[in-house]
Amino acid sequence: MPQPAQEQINLAARALEAGRLVAFPTETVYGLGADAENPDAVARIYAAKGRPANHPVIVHLAPEADIGYWAREIPAQAHTLIQAFWPGPLTLILKRAAHIPDAVSGGQDSVGLRCPSHPVAQALLRSFKCGKGGIAAPSANKFGHVSPTTAQHVRNEFEQEIHPGGLIAAVLDGGQSEVGIESTIVDLTRLASHGPVLLRPGHISASQLEQVLGVLPAAADVAAPRASGTLDAHYAPDTPVVLIAGAQLDDCVRQLLAAGKSIALMAHQAHVLHGLPQGLAAQLQLPDEPVAYAHDLYAALRTLDLAQADVILVQALPADKAWQGVNDRLRRAAFDSREVLGKLLKTS
Repeated sequence: MPQPAQEQINLAARALEAGRLVAFPTETVYGLGADAENPDAVARIYAAKGRPANHPVIVHLAPEADIGYWAREIPAQAHTLIQAFWPGPLTLILKRAAHIPDAVSGGQDSVGLRCPSHPVAQALLRSFKCGKGGIAAPSANKFGHVSPTTAQHVRNEFEQEIHPGGLIAAVLDGGQSEVGIESTIVDLTRLASHGPVLLRPGHISASQLEQVLGVLPAAADVAAPRASGTLDAHYAPDTPVVLIAGAQLDDCVRQLLAAGKSIALMAHQAHVLHGLPQGLAAQLQLPDEPVAYAHDLYAALRTLDLAQADVILVQALPADKAWQGVNDRLRRAAFDSREVLGKLLKTS
């Protein structure tokens, strides 16, 4: 995939410096960026996404950035994790420096910081404010929707907002995101009382964090800082998503078809698809391996959503730790549809 020319990247950086929004690729998903030190620009992210004002965004930094400019406390554990995983798909929650606007943290005294590894993201960050700025960037989609992993996903999501006078000045195309799900988020603001806390699982697993830190991060608790992508319902297509164990899929499909309902289906094991009744609106087989599954997940959900079926059935994933990140995303995508099957069968 051709990368944008440096001239395009520089123009995007100038747009950010002028308070405009720019969508750009990272290794996780595409982000919708604004100058993290410009509260008006950050507010435009919230307006474009329809995002609640108290839901924090993550600040993306260049590899050479001064972390001390953004955080007033940088514990030893932060340096350890930065050395092990930056640039990469890991966000650290630290105590926010007093001069950093609380617009990026939803009014909290913390800030989420990440250094992406995608070459286009790094080029943009190095051009923006000569590499000394931070780009606040949640995923480039409407709030709660499926995150984008290609530039076309972003264009589809914000078709009306991307034009010279629109909210979004540019979309930089860096190909499909390599990881495919959002970054792992670790809270380091309460080490004395809680130790490191895993707020959102991702490509970097709890086991990998334990190997580096010497302690397994604790699970998120009710007093943990609010963080991006941690609401119960998130990452959802318009079509309701229902998770079904593989052994129950055949019976579920037959009942729904008999009730006259249209079905889109996603499975990770070929034998589950074999022998299913004919007449599905759409079906996809994803890889039976967590890293490859994560890479394909959001694009697959978007594809199945286009079928405009009554429901998207997803074969439930293994409960192994290796699947924790994608299980988290699917659980949130299906949160609001727990009673969908009963309602569909009752309305037959």
